[in-house]
Amino acid sequence: MELCTSAAALAPPRAAAAPFWGRLVRSQPPGIARLRIISFNANGLRSAASKGFFDWFGEQDADVLCVQETKAQEHQLASPEFLPQDYKAWFRDATTKKGYSGVAIYAKREPDEIRTALGRESFDEEGRYIEARFGKLSVVSFYIPSGSSGELRQGFKFEVMDWLRPILDEWLASGRDYVLCGDWNIVRSELDIRNWKSNQKNSGCLPAERDWLNGLCAGAGGARDAANGWVDAYRELHPEGQDYTWWSNRGAARAKNVGWRIDYQFCTPSLRDRLRACSIAMSPRFSDHAPFTVDYAE
Repeated sequence: MELCTSAAALAPPRAAAAPFWGRLVRSQPPGIARLRIISFNANGLRSAASKGFFDWFGEQDADVLCVQETKAQEHQLASPEFLPQDYKAWFRDATTKKGYSGVAIYAKREPDEIRTALGRESFDEEGRYIEARFGKLSVVSFYIPSGSSGELRQGFKFEVMDWLRPILDEWLASGRDYVLCGDWNIVRSELDIRNWKSNQKNSGCLPAERDWLNGLCAGAGGARDAANGWVDAYRELHPEGQDYTWWSNRGAARAKNVGWRIDYQFCTPSLRDRLRACSIAMSPRFSDHAPFTVDYAE
C-alpha cells in the first residue's frame, strides 16, 4: 500500500551543498534544496533495531530523525548498531523510570544547540522533549503523554496540554522556523481514525483533546487562520487523506488497517510553501507506529 506518496518519489540522489537553512540542507537534481525529516515512535529503540529499523533508515537519505519512546538509557544505545554511519545522536532519557519514554534526535549535521527541558519537571524528567537548533530552524522530537492507562494519567495529559499551549504560541511568534515531530497521542478528526464513533470516550479521541490540538492548527479543521497556526504537514499535503500511523496490537488491527493518525510533523506557517511530499512506511513493521517522513523544499 502506498501512503502519501511513493517511496521512489522520496529518494532521489544527493548532489552539491546548498545555502538553505544554514548548514543543514543540501541540494539535489534538478537544483532543488530539500530537507528530509523522519519521525518515529519506536516503542523501544533496541526492539526496533532488532527488527531492521536502522537498515531501513540507512536507505532513506534523511537529514534528521526524531525518535520517541526509546525506552532505554543513552549508554544502552551507544554501540554501532544504534548509530548509523554519518549520523550523530542526542538523547533525553527518562530519569523517573528506566526503560520508559525517552526521545532522541539523529542528524547528519551538528546542531548549533540541543535543548532537553521546557521547565516542567514532571514532563521533562519523563524524557518527552528534545530540540535541535540549526541556524534559524528548530527540529523538535515530542512525546505527548497518553491517558489510556487511567484517570490519573489522563489528568496529567490535560495538565501538560494546558501548560504547553503558551509555549507553542511563543514558538509561533518567535520568528524561528519550527518542525515539531512526534507522537501526540491525539487524533484531529474522523479522517484520522478508522473507528470514529466507538472511540469518542477513549483517550486520544476525546472531544477536549481534539479541540485543543485543532485549536493550535491552521486550516483543514484547525481553529486558526493560515498565518497564525501550526501547519499539519500531512493534512496540508493530503486534505482528504485517510492514512494512519499507529495500530493496536490487538485484533489484527494493522493487517486490517484499523488505525489512528497520532504521529505528526507540525511546522510554522513560514514552512508551508516548502512542503513537498510525505510518506508513512506501514511496512516493514518495526513498532506499533510507522515512521512518518516529510520532505521540505526551497
